[in-house]
Amino acid sequence: MFEDLKKILDEQLHLNGMEITKESRIKEDLGADSLDVLQMLMTIEEEHGIVIPDEELASFETVGDILNFLEKNRKQ
Repeated sequence: MFEDLKKILDEQLHLNGMEITKESRIKEDLGADSLDVLQMLMTIEEEHGIVIPDEELASFETVGDILNFLEKNRKQ
């Protein structure tokens, strides 16, 4: 799942293969703005068939935060 998330981030944020770790901060390290984050999470929702509540969205600071949410909420 981490590799899928890295691919989405790389494509959405045009990172050109920049190293992405679970500790990477979405805005500070990867350069995402609010619109980038929203589009990225919409892509994640679509690909994984889940809905990310707004209150969860606000709590995502690192790639690991998103990954933890996905792992806890993925469809079985």
